[in-house]
Amino acid sequence: MKILVISDIHANLTALEAVIKEAGKFDATWCLGDLVGYGADLNECVELVSSLPNLLCVKGNHDLAIGDTGNLDMFNYEASEAIRISRRIITPQTNAFLRALPEVIVTDLVTLAHGSPGNPIWEYILDPQDADQNFSQFTTRFAFVGHSHLPLMFLEQENGKKSQRKFPPAGMPVVLTGRAIMNPGSVGQPRDNDPRASFGLFDPDAMTWEIHRVAYDIASVQARIIKAGLPEKHANRLSAGW
Repeated sequence: MKILVISDIHANLTALEAVIKEAGKFDATWCLGDLVGYGADLNECVELVSSLPNLLCVKGNHDLAIGDTGNLDMFNYEASEAIRISRRIITPQTNAFLRALPEVIVTDLVTLAHGSPGNPIWEYILDPQDADQNFSQFTTRFAFVGHSHLPLMFLEQENGKKSQRKFPPAGMPVVLTGRAIMNPGSVGQPRDNDPRASFGLFDPDAMTWEIHRVAYDIASVQARIIKAGLPEKHANRLSAGW
């Protein structure tokens, strides 16, 4: 069985399409939130994600903000501007989809959240200390999270040792033997100085996790961002993946 794990699409349809093509045949899809925000293709991205096979999808902080009308105190100026513009172009269908997303999904094997199991919308898991605090917040063997835009994973250690942080090389499967927290990186706005779209493939039968990267037409995405009147920062950063 092959499960496509994606996160932080951020309204980048071209990157999303490249990921789906690169993934090949897969049996199910787990989306870890932030389908929208920053980019110009929010309605198209939600429509495409909603059509993917056996979809499980949770809500991210940008999904919450754009699908709602609450205050934007948690966002910087450029992100807030993108949210305001996105609220003007969102369709009722997209809005309804985002509002209906759960914050957490738990199966027998995995916990899915955007930020963390302990704080699903807002918390970043960036270092072993963050991971240590969160391993006690879920009871499943694995947790999959997004939010940081970084393709990294944390392995739970025994005897009180800090969790082990790893950045798995793309294209090299990791055999999972214990509990782990895994992040597939960002489809639409990578921030690890690699502009290629990032995603993961999880095989629960073989117990493997594999990061993949794929190039896409960044210039066309940047042009759509500028045309939509969104902040140029969100276009410029795509070229270098920061």
